[in-house]
Amino acid sequence: MGVETEIAKTLQERIMIFDGGMGTMIQALKFDENEFRGEEFKNHPKSLKGNNDLLSLTQADAILKIHKDYLLAGSDFVETNTFSGTSVAQADYGLEHIVYRLNKESAQIAKKAAEEVTKETGVPRYVAGALGPTNRTLSISPSVEQPEFRNITFDKLVEAYTEQAKGLLDGGSDVLLVETIFDTLNAKAALYAIQLLFESEYEPVPLFISGTIVDKSGRTLSGQTGEAFVISVSHVKPMCLGLNCALGATEMRPFIEAIGLFTPSYVICYPNAGLPNTFGDYDETPEMMSSQLAEFAKDGLLNIVGGCCGTTPKHIKAIKEAVSVYKPRIPPKSVHPDALMTSGLEPMIMEKDFLFVNIGERCNVAGSRRFAKLIANNKYEDALSVAKSQVELGAQILDINMDEGMLDGLKAMNKFINLIASEPDISRVPLCVDSSKFQVVEAGLKCTQGKCIVNSISLKEGEADFIEKASIIKRHGAAVVVMAFDEVGQAADSQRKIEICTRSYNILVNEVGFNQNDIIFDPNILTIATGIEEHNTYAIDFINALKEIKRTLPGARISGGLSNLSFSFRGMEVVREAMHSVFLFHAIKAGMDMGIVNAGNLPVYDDINPTLLQLCESLIWNKDPDGTEKLLAYAQTLGKGAKKVVEDNEWRNMPVENRLEHALVKGIDKYVVEDTEEARFDKTKYPRPLNVIEGPLMKGMSIVGDLFGAGKMFLPQVIKSARVMKKAVGYLIPYMEKEKQEMLKNQEGGEERSLEDLNNGTIVIATVKGDVHDIGKNIVGVVLGCNNYKVIDLGVMTPCDKILKTAVEMKADIVGLSGLITPSLDEMIHVAKEMERLGMKLPLLIGGATTSKTHTAVKIAPCYSNPAIHVLDASKSVVVVSSLLKELDKQEFFEEIQEEYEEIREDHYDSLKDRHFFTMNEARKKKFTIDWKNPDTKPMKPMFIGVKVFADYDISRLVSYIDWKPFFDVWQLRGKYPNRNYPKIFKDKAVGEEAQRVFNDAQTMLKRIIKEKLLKATGIVGFYPAHSVGDDIQVFTDDEMPRQQDPKAVFYGLRQQAEKDSGPYTCLSDFIAPAETGVADYIGAFAVSVGFGTYELCQQYEQDFDDYSIIMAKSLADRLAEAFAEELHERVRKEFWGYSSDESLDSKDLHSIKYAGIRPAPGYPSQPDHTEKLTMWKLMNIEKNTGIKLTESLAMDPAASVSGLYFSHPHSHYFSVGKIAKDQVIDYSTRKKMNTSEVEKWLRPILSYDT
Repeated sequence: MGVETEIAKTLQERIMIFDGGMGTMIQALKFDENEFRGEEFKNHPKSLKGNNDLLSLTQADAILKIHKDYLLAGSDFVETNTFSGTSVAQADYGLEHIVYRLNKESAQIAKKAAEEVTKETGVPRYVAGALGPTNRTLSISPSVEQPEFRNITFDKLVEAYTEQAKGLLDGGSDVLLVETIFDTLNAKAALYAIQLLFESEYEPVPLFISGTIVDKSGRTLSGQTGEAFVISVSHVKPMCLGLNCALGATEMRPFIEAIGLFTPSYVICYPNAGLPNTFGDYDETPEMMSSQLAEFAKDGLLNIVGGCCGTTPKHIKAIKEAVSVYKPRIPPKSVHPDALMTSGLEPMIMEKDFLFVNIGERCNVAGSRRFAKLIANNKYEDALSVAKSQVELGAQILDINMDEGMLDGLKAMNKFINLIASEPDISRVPLCVDSSKFQVVEAGLKCTQGKCIVNSISLKEGEADFIEKASIIKRHGAAVVVMAFDEVGQAADSQRKIEICTRSYNILVNEVGFNQNDIIFDPNILTIATGIEEHNTYAIDFINALKEIKRTLPGARISGGLSNLSFSFRGMEVVREAMHSVFLFHAIKAGMDMGIVNAGNLPVYDDINPTLLQLCESLIWNKDPDGTEKLLAYAQTLGKGAKKVVEDNEWRNMPVENRLEHALVKGIDKYVVEDTEEARFDKTKYPRPLNVIEGPLMKGMSIVGDLFGAGKMFLPQVIKSARVMKKAVGYLIPYMEKEKQEMLKNQEGGEERSLEDLNNGTIVIATVKGDVHDIGKNIVGVVLGCNNYKVIDLGVMTPCDKILKTAVEMKADIVGLSGLITPSLDEMIHVAKEMERLGMKLPLLIGGATTSKTHTAVKIAPCYSNPAIHVLDASKSVVVVSSLLKELDKQEFFEEIQEEYEEIREDHYDSLKDRHFFTMNEARKKKFTIDWKNPDTKPMKPMFIGVKVFADYDISRLVSYIDWKPFFDVWQLRGKYPNRNYPKIFKDKAVGEEAQRVFNDAQTMLKRIIKEKLLKATGIVGFYPAHSVGDDIQVFTDDEMPRQQDPKAVFYGLRQQAEKDSGPYTCLSDFIAPAETGVADYIGAFAVSVGFGTYELCQQYEQDFDDYSIIMAKSLADRLAEAFAEELHERVRKEFWGYSSDESLDSKDLHSIKYAGIRPAPGYPSQPDHTEKLTMWKLMNIEKNTGIKLTESLAMDPAASVSGLYFSHPHSHYFSVGKIAKDQVIDYSTRKKMNTSEVEKWLRPILSYDT
């Protein structure tokens, strides 16, 4: 078995342990200068004290002992003492010449320690060859005055890391660890060097990569978020990926969790022993640190864990012991498997359904005269403003091109990208390094820490050249644009485009090993309307080709430069822009993913002059042989206006509402203030300033949203619209503040009260981490503020921990999350999970352009047990917030949302034709886990073992436990919120009067039933020792430990198996202590009925032909049986089992399941198999003890009966098994010793396959 296979096998079985701080242990030895020098270096001209790496040569025994101490404390891995083992770092000591030897001998020492401890303990130990970050940085200038300057080059770092890696590999390192990465570009240089060695000289070994988040901002020193960092280094497919140093465990948690959600690699985490104190020391004890990391392990965040600065063998020993009881994190099989993932300082994830991506075109010396002039005149600072403007106007990727005959493109590319790195507002987006000269492309790649796009390569110079360039690009971790060129020339017709792209794709995927999602084809948008007939089909050829490429080449994206299309009409900007808009409209629908386009200048498709639109459509689709002449003739009628848009003020004559709408859609802010004032002044239509926002302004933005969703507007245009909205709202805010002050004065004691006193509640709102769009959130804030809610707006790019910390500190009533881009959806899921983990109870509101009710219901709400509600737009926010904060209404409102979302989820999953199912082994690995050693939740022994029978229970005890909502459902009386449930249903306009009448009749009959004893209540409850074995629960009669006797009965469980977005795959057996834990646990069971006498009572009514009373009697019997189950369960919790003896809940809380424990019934979602009732009936002899029988179809007789099992653990909960696969049915049949066909008959509703 190879080392990688061996490590992978162990990682699947348990959490592995890394060592602690080598530097911490060396410092404790307090070596002096002579001891650092040793005999060999006693005459070295420079001071060597502090050069810890040198001690591998001068104090080898001490280093060996440190390694062994960590290994004997429980470490599976030791790092080589080579953190500063590059020629770059050793140059400070004048020891560059010993670097290879230093690394080789360091690895040999670590290997010796590992082999000795492996032999001593029988547990394999491994050596991680450590490559540190060096004391130089490729992404940050050491000079404030020269932001473009770097004191090291990429090539120099590659050379240094190559030498170090050779030494580490020759010394016997089992894995290579690129660690403490504060600048991702440095790490990419190390990874580049390692890849070259693996390709040419060495057998590959596993790669571990560990970044360093420097503070609570969640970014590296060079500015990248954790997710952007992961994207930037994942091209090497690291075995492990994670974080170390700079932070303690508590501070590191949100960032390590985010990385775990973002990578299919194993996660490694080795934090410092807390944050350094004022003396630079670390104060966290082994007990403190291990308890924090145990929480990480408990929550499934870890695969490898260790310590960094301040940690000792005692820390490692405590950490090992603390995490050993928990299962390792199960890495996702893939993360965004169909997405093109790129990054700047922040991630950009282009899923299959991602809206069109605008690549900013203005930083191209060949395409922008202004930019070319600035670069030529060495005005790089001004050129940066062009880049910044592109990003502000909505460019999601920035194209950089320095191809100009009189320009040194290589130096210009290097300088400009280095300058971009110093501007976070620009460098947050990915770059597209664009050049026809490959050495210029390479120069750009060597300056870019994020994952960029290369534009472009092609087969023009043959396959060998194509493969060589593609391999270099892959080594840098970039995506690539491939032009439809080959050795013959440029592809013009669709067939040639498809042939070249298919050939290129196959070479990239099959020979170079390129990720198919990183391939972008540019099938050449060529000029139409040239007067040459064969050019007339070029637009059609492009669209037809892209359809076929997208259909036949999985993962591939389509891009293109739009300006070529209309080159025949240069100088006629109105015509050109219309042509581009029409072409894009159709190309995007056909599957075009991105394009180099100045989208901010494009007209909205629906707004193009109808005549011009028809001419453009005709030209693009080649419908008219005279199309070119007709469009030229039309352009000439525009005169000078053909060169630039002439402002048409006709819209200024429209009513003010239409003017505001027009301004928003067109992004015109020139008149918006005066139009807003005109609307505000009309007190008849708009009594309050807020009404202007809720009316015409919101309507205009709604139209913008619709056009954006339909692909008729692009992000830059939407941003212009948002700015208009912002200006209008900004104008209204002072008037709304003044209105609020006047309201304050009109309140009783107004002069003495503050605005705080008027608040209806406090709401924390934020645009989530990774997203910078805030206009929608700002409008929500304004609307809520005008309705007397205190709004705390945290702005954009807000980390999860800041949102939740603020909510707690400010005693918020609600948290609201906003986002525009697709990755924001994942961050919202993360926030919901964190709120659940922290036990927060606040409602969570979800809003933003990419959010939806379906996504919230399917992906977010299941992660949070409190309200998580989608809010369509600002106008709806007040209704939702007020409903959630009204004490009397909020529970009912939440229940209505829950029901609606449950239906949405069911519809969603039913609509999935190819739903994936885990194998049983995979599902069991992801089981719901409970810490059975936790003394706070130790199972309690019931007050008796065996059964207790209730032969004639007092029905009057049950009346207060009746849940009346299902009663009204029987009569099909359903009130509308807020009058859905009893007793508010009586106020409902539609059904309230009838509901009251039926309820009164029910009370009359109920009193008669009790007084005349028309119905009889009987029941049974039993408690038994139990433990779980896999998916089954074994039940015993003798309470002995360990439980070694044969079980009296076995309850067989079914486990969730259909793949879902988050959470464990649960089975009822997960709520009972497993046999191997040695924990004494118990299970309960019950059966109750209030159906005895129902038949006789109904017979009386039948003689009178009184169907109404028959239905009434049966529905009351059903309600009383459920009430009996509820009342008996309460007695179980407080009296018979006693695990919640101090419980005090009213009937509403009981019906809302606010208590601990559950009572699931066979035949219901948590155990859909009705045959499990047979086990209950036999175990407790239910028919003999109560008279309740089971029919042939296993229904209970009398019908007004309820039965189920009791689980006491506070973490037990209801769930739905859902659909199951064939392997589980076979496994279940074998365990139950039943024929598979018989099991399939009983489980038919939940089978995922046809029988």
